[in-house]
Amino acid sequence: MSAAPPARPAFSRAVIELRRVTKSYSRGEAEVHALRGVSLVVERGDLVAIMGASGSGKSTLMNIIGCLDVPTRGHFWLDGVDVRTLDEESLATVRNRRIGFVFQSFNLIPRTTALANVELPLAYAGVRGPERRDRALGALAAVGLADRTRHVPSEMSGGQQQRAAVARAIVTNPALVLADEPTGNLDSASSDEVMGIFSDINAQGRTVVLITHEDDVAAFAKRVVRLRDGRVVDDHRVTPVDGPPPRRGRDRSPASVAGGMPS
Repeated sequence: MSAAPPARPAFSRAVIELRRVTKSYSRGEAEVHALRGVSLVVERGDLVAIMGASGSGKSTLMNIIGCLDVPTRGHFWLDGVDVRTLDEESLATVRNRRIGFVFQSFNLIPRTTALANVELPLAYAGVRGPERRDRALGALAAVGLADRTRHVPSEMSGGQQQRAAVARAIVTNPALVLADEPTGNLDSASSDEVMGIFSDINAQGRTVVLITHEDDVAAFAKRVVRLRDGRVVDDHRVTPVDGPPPRRGRDRSPASVAGGMPS
């Protein structure tokens, strides 16, 4: 008989909780150990940057946190759910409703308006009619794109496209926003603007995890976790979980995001 999973505390503030997670891949006759016993807890309302060089394991860790992959060994709870107990259909539901993804390449649908792009996760979740439209409009307003709802991606700058992607990520009111190199395709001014958006949504209670190799991006985080060779080698708290993010972007203030958060 396999061992039962370890008990999780009855009350936990953790959105992410990993215990001794390993991930191994077979490449021919060789076995590659991408993660080597990673334990990590991310509390609700935190803004965490996970950093590391190529081959450090940060992309593998992102895939596990995003429920795109499962550990070889160890345990992972996302917002209180033991992910290893879920089948593929349940994992898809978790990805749609509990995680908001933001990618380096934006992943917006061409020739489709910003509003329709942001409505898409709600459509998958079965939200219909005026509620879907109102929530999408609220998310776009929250990232400063209330005047770009009818624009298609080709009519928006890179920074505006990424802000639309952030709106799409938060529209389902997820437990976690997971961003993979979110400024990798942006110039410095647009990067600063987008990171200011992440700081603002975090200041309003959203949990955000950034996967990055850029120190300028990590400077916005309340906590910086560094990986090397599949292990956590440094875990540095910058500001308290319930404190303000250390940076907000150029000329931004805590009240700078219009429209608040979608409910």
